[in-house]
Amino acid sequence: MAQERVLVTGGTGFTGSHLTRRLLERGYRVVVLDASPGRVYDELTRLGAEIHIGSVADRDLVRRLTEGCTVVHHLAAMFRQVNAPKAAYWAVNVEGTRNLLDAAIEHGVRRFVYCSTCGVHGNVERPPADETAPIHPEDYYQYTKWEGERVVERYRGRGMGIVTLRPAAIYGPGDPERFYHLFRMVQSGRFFMFGDGETTYHPLFIDNLVDAFELAQTRAHADGEVYLVADDRWWTLNDLVKAIGRALGVKVRIRHLPFGPLWLAALACETVYKPLPKEPPLFRRRVDWFRQNRAFSIARARRELGYEPRVPLDEGLARTAAWYRRVGLLN
Repeated sequence: MAQERVLVTGGTGFTGSHLTRRLLERGYRVVVLDASPGRVYDELTRLGAEIHIGSVADRDLVRRLTEGCTVVHHLAAMFRQVNAPKAAYWAVNVEGTRNLLDAAIEHGVRRFVYCSTCGVHGNVERPPADETAPIHPEDYYQYTKWEGERVVERYRGRGMGIVTLRPAAIYGPGDPERFYHLFRMVQSGRFFMFGDGETTYHPLFIDNLVDAFELAQTRAHADGEVYLVADDRWWTLNDLVKAIGRALGVKVRIRHLPFGPLWLAALACETVYKPLPKEPPLFRRRVDWFRQNRAFSIARARRELGYEPRVPLDEGLARTAAWYRRVGLLN
C-alpha cells in the first residue's frame, strides 16, 4: 500500500486538500490535479504531493496523470461560479468525468471514487431522503453533477470498482467560505433569518467525509453503489445558528424576516452582474439555504461501508471556530 499511486482531482480545494493530507499520512503517493493552486499548494508540496495545475477537461493531461495510479478520487468540479457559461460547467462536471473514467479504464485503475452532491435530490419534501429519493436538481451545478453520475453508471462492469458519494453540507477548518458567513453573522450577536428557520439542514464535518472517501476506496463490496454521506443527524436552521453561537461563546438573537424579498433581491443582483466580469455578492443558490430542506438517511453508508461519523456537530463547530480565529477571519 505504501507505494500505491493515487490521483485526487480538485486536490488543492477544501475537501480535496483534506483528503490529500490523509492519503499522504497513510503512505500513498498522491498526484493532485486542480485548476488552481489554492492556498495549500506549498503545504501539500512539502508534505510530498505531486501537484499539477490544469483541468479535467484536458484529456491528454488526464491520461498522463492517471498512468500508474491504482485509485482515482474525482472531486474536481465547476461550482459557485454564477456567471460561468453552462458549457463550462458541462465541460468540467460531465465531460471531465468521462475523461477520467476513460483514462482510468485505459490504465487499469482498480477503484474510482466519484464525488457527487446531495443536491441532486433538490428540496427534500419527505425527510429523511435516502439514495432512492427522487432526483430533482434545482440549479445547473446540481444538474451537471447528476449527469456526471449518469456517466459513471455507464462504466460499471468494465473491470474497475466504482463508488459514488453524495456528501451533505461540508464544513470544517480550512474552508474560508461555506460556514464562514454564518459564523461572522452569529459573532455579531444578531442573526437575520429569512423565513421561520425551521428548514432542515444536514451538516457534514470534513473529517467525517474523508473517512467516507477512505472507506469507499477500500471496501470491495461497495462496487457500483451510491452513498449519501452526512453527520449523524440533521438540524433546523434555528438550532444550527444557536449551535454556532455556543461554539463562539456568543448568545445570538435570531430575527425573522420574510424570504420572498430576499429571493427577489438575489435575482436582481444576478441580473445586474450578468454582463460584468465579477461574481454577484448575492445570488439565488446562496439564499436558497433559507428554504431548501436537507435531511438524509446515512443507513446505507453505515451498513455497507462501515461509515460512522466520529465528529459531532458541537465539536466540529468548535474546531472550525478555532481555525477561523487562528487565521484571523474571526476575532
